[in-house]
Amino acid sequence: MNATASDLPIPDRLMRVSVELFARQGYAQTSVQQIVDEAGVTKGALYHYFASKDDLLFDIYDRLLSLQKAHLEEIVSRGLDPESTLRLVCEDVIVTSIEWIREGAVFFGSQHMLSVDRQHEVRDRRREYNDAFEAILMLGRASGVFRSDIPTAVLIANFFSDPHYLAQWYSPGGAESKELVASQLTELYLAGLKAPGAPKSTRSTR
Repeated sequence: MNATASDLPIPDRLMRVSVELFARQGYAQTSVQQIVDEAGVTKGALYHYFASKDDLLFDIYDRLLSLQKAHLEEIVSRGLDPESTLRLVCEDVIVTSIEWIREGAVFFGSQHMLSVDRQHEVRDRRREYNDAFEAILMLGRASGVFRSDIPTAVLIANFFSDPHYLAQWYSPGGAESKELVASQLTELYLAGLKAPGAPKSTRSTR
């Protein structure tokens, strides 16, 4: 995302400007007029791509989740063992969440202001990803690698609390790279997930 906003296609420009305004002054305090003025487009151009300000906020989340879902599907298609697959998926979630850290902070701080319909859509989209994540967990359980004494819903929530909290402590300009943080958090998660006596898997790289 090195291009200036004016160099971007209109939908991308509107998203970038929306993130900046929502982060700076809050979702509720940002008007559609401010967004189009900052983006240098007309309201007609905005409404050609987005039906409302809600759509802009939802689009921030949808882009990140769609990216992560595509990555998950590609990783699963490799046919690796469950632990190696889950390791790569978890590392990807952390890395992409850091790459989109400002967008994530804006969305998760404002999602409660979405319309009821949009909130339902967010839950449905998140459930699709969680179902795919759970399928990997279940394969690991079936092969005796992952523990089976804790409900999968708890295991899923335990991992996703990490990427959702990143904006509260991680600094992209800090000493630790996004890849190192992803590896560390994933290793901690997998250590708690392993069944007693389960064999170690071969470490796979991203």
